[in-house]
Amino acid sequence: MRLTIVGCAGSYPGPDSAASCYLVEAPYEDRTYRLVVDLGNGALGVLQQYAGLADLDAIAISHLHPDHYMDICGMYVYRKYVPGGPLPRIPLWGPEGSARRFAEAYDLPLDPGMTEELDVSTWRDGEPVALGPFTVTPTRVDHPVESFALRIEADGRVLTYSGDTGPTPALVEAARGADVFLCEASFTDGPANPPNLHLTGTEAGEAATAAGAGRLLLTHVPTWTDHDTVAAEAKAAFAGPSELVAPGNVYEV
Repeated sequence: MRLTIVGCAGSYPGPDSAASCYLVEAPYEDRTYRLVVDLGNGALGVLQQYAGLADLDAIAISHLHPDHYMDICGMYVYRKYVPGGPLPRIPLWGPEGSARRFAEAYDLPLDPGMTEELDVSTWRDGEPVALGPFTVTPTRVDHPVESFALRIEADGRVLTYSGDTGPTPALVEAARGADVFLCEASFTDGPANPPNLHLTGTEAGEAATAAGAGRLLLTHVPTWTDHDTVAAEAKAAFAGPSELVAPGNVYEV
């Protein structure tokens, strides 16, 4: 698998990064299959630097906060109105209520909403989904809205994406033995952090250690959080290789 960081700013787009968006690619039937994981605000424009929008095969949304899905609105416009279109429906998996939320975000009638452009299906905790060469298994994690970590497997390799979560044993299980663990780290250590919301760098490192992950990639760090502190916390808690991601970084999994 190849992982490209499209956007990695936490909670809202930053001055040098869109919100959460990741492109995961793998060979499939003599071509490259392209899965977009999250499509937060600001990400759709940047995504076009790495893939043509008509060349995408599927979309996976971890949860329904705007910094993880809002650019679905632009994707809808593209697929509906592109010259020569409309394009065939693209498979999209997301939490319960995704189709309704997408329609409301663009002020569309709920029927059909965006369902003529997006083939929307609902994650079920622990139930794997086949998308081209990928098997994607969602695991419910700890966040104020329904949020899923996504374990993405292809050809014996494993990439786990945390989505947004506070500390939870479920995240460790989702990342168990992962070759690459792409994990949010929105906070630094301190007593004022809200519970059941996000991870610190220390907590991300601890989860990676407990899961036996091979490599830790830190993402979803808001502009207001000290990035160097997050990175140092993770390194202190995880003995393996770790780093903060940046837009445009490419990783072979």
